[in-house]
Amino acid sequence: MRIYETMFIIKPDIAEEEREKIAQGVVDYLKEKLGAHVDNVDRWGIRKTAYPLKKYNEADYTIVYFRGEGLDITVLESYFRVRPEFLRWQTFRRIDLEKKEKKQSRKEEGSENSEKVEE
Repeated sequence: MRIYETMFIIKPDIAEEEREKIAQGVVDYLKEKLGAHVDNVDRWGIRKTAYPLKKYNEADYTIVYFRGEGLDITVLESYFRVRPEFLRWQTFRRIDLEKKEKKQSRKEEGSENSEKVEE
């Protein structure tokens, strides 16, 4: 199963409750439209940007970690593109987390096999 990380930046002039709804809307979209399993939602809130984004010096940052098999990430990119409240977004495949998870599962399998041998 592939693991992804999406960071999106929302305009700061939108009310806090509305920004929460927008972030939750992304999570719902991932679950319903893409069939992804959302592992974690990390809301950073309003932060200063490194450079102006569409004339904004601050923005609301959110990171979503999700996983799925055979996900079409371009659908998610289209979702961000048509919504004007998003200033920026980026989705990454987290191969490092996939390897770590795979290594952990192999380690657990190895310990189970060694327990069977000892019996």
